Amino acid sequence: MSYRITVLCDNSVGPMTGTLGEHGFAAFVEYAGGALLFDTGQGETLIHNARRMGKNLCRTDRVVLSHGHYDHTGGLKPLLQTCGSKEVLAHPGVFASRYRVKDTGESVPIGIPFGEAELLKFGATFDLSSSFREIGPGLFLTGEVPRLTPFEKGDSGLYCDEKGCHADTLPDDQSLVITTGKGLVLLLGCCHAGLVNTVRLSRERTGVADVHAVVGGTHLGFSSPEQLEETIKALRGYGMLKLCVSHCTGFNAAARLAREFPAEFHPAQVGYTLEV
Repeated sequence: MSYRITVLCDNSVGPMTGTLGEHGFAAFVEYAGGALLFDTGQGETLIHNARRMGKNLCRTDRVVLSHGHYDHTGGLKPLLQTCGSKEVLAHPGVFASRYRVKDTGESVPIGIPFGEAELLKFGATFDLSSSFREIGPGLFLTGEVPRLTPFEKGDSGLYCDEKGCHADTLPDDQSLVITTGKGLVLLLGCCHAGLVNTVRLSRERTGVADVHAVVGGTHLGFSSPEQLEETIKALRGYGMLKLCVSHCTGFNAAARLAREFPAEFHPAQVGYTLEV
């Protein structure tokens, strides 16, 4: 079976005129007999960009949320208002309170901007699970990813409370895994759980060792230099052919990945399409 992944929301745009960028991520996954939307961006560009690229979001009845941050969930309500009812696949912790507490002490709410009751009113139905599960032909959700690597610590400043007393480890972070004839394709939201942790779980649970491509946010732009170095070492061992990063990867980390993997690197901006 073949799959087509199209980036609909990202921080930057590609060469297609008329598309818009925002801090966020969303991708449309099409395959024989179906399609799904992975994340929804902040909500300002999803519908516009999909229409500009000729992607009919109303043809799918399923949405996957990688985790409960505003820049991945904010487009859910506009989507429901535009297309009607959707089944939403997510982790049970997707509605948790989330804050970024700055060094100045300022607290900024960064969780999903809508309550469950409001989304139910607009036609959402929720299928919540923390487990690795198959959701379609060759399509799997990692569910909660075990944090096993000592170097993938993510970024600091994320909390479950506005006073910054309880650190948020983002247990709801999950990725989409596609099994293809060329190997695994991983579609990431922010990958707060760590790229290496996510790849390891995906290989273990699918039984597929080859990793053909990684697409989406890696959160390396907010992580330590040590995490970037160790991640690069690990990526060399996977032998992947496409490293298509975006969103929270950050400019410096993306530039480093481009230098280290010049043949494999692709900026997954709005409009980027991977067919496999």
